[in-house]
Amino acid sequence: MKKIEIAKVVEQKEIATGIFSMWMESESLTKDAKAGQFISVYCDDKSKLLPRPISICQIDKEKNRLRIVYRIAGKGTEEISKKVAGDDIRVLGPLGNGYTISEGKCAILIGGGIGIPPMVELARELKDVSKVIMVAGYRDELFLTEEMEECGELFIATEDGSAGTKGTVIDAIKENNIKGDLICSCGPTPMLKAVKQYAIDNDIECFISLEERMACGIGACLACVCKTKEKDHHSNVNNKRICKDGPVFNAMEVEL
Repeated sequence: MKKIEIAKVVEQKEIATGIFSMWMESESLTKDAKAGQFISVYCDDKSKLLPRPISICQIDKEKNRLRIVYRIAGKGTEEISKKVAGDDIRVLGPLGNGYTISEGKCAILIGGGIGIPPMVELARELKDVSKVIMVAGYRDELFLTEEMEECGELFIATEDGSAGTKGTVIDAIKENNIKGDLICSCGPTPMLKAVKQYAIDNDIECFISLEERMACGIGACLACVCKTKEKDHHSNVNNKRICKDGPVFNAMEVEL
């Protein structure tokens, strides 16, 4: 069983309004980490018992460093955003199953909002073995565009039309006539529903990473579950534990 590690904050900065990027150093966190996994970050405030699950954005195994990009969503993440270089931070991970890297395919990576960061590491792991096309959906402010452009062709959708296609990621795919034979996606549930339907309509293999509030992060508490077609061997009902069995699932196996 994984144990809580003490990582060292290397750098932290705000890269968009309320969105922070943190690099941390820890050999135990980085050596087995892969795209699509997440870490549970603990607060120093003892009144905040539960950790905050945050997706892995980048992995630097040579320097034993890991990057997370997250949005302030409450007092816990606000506390985490105050960390500076040199501070210690308690972390459990890497957790979850991550994406399986497929070679020789044209992969369309679709991220929405704070579901964009895990697509960065996935693109980095795919770029040398597959063609990578990235589609990123924003409300307004852009972030992580340079990192994505380094890995493949990038298309942008914004709600207000300030950049790229005005509308959704599916609007951007249709407007730019984007074609591929594999979809990997992470973002809010309405977006994932649309991505799944697009994959069904176009007969494309599709994997999605579900965002959900988590408690233990290791599959023990059953606080984060999603409906599935098959029964879970742990609970014997039609669900899966997102933190343990996911967060990445074949889109056709889960109900959204």
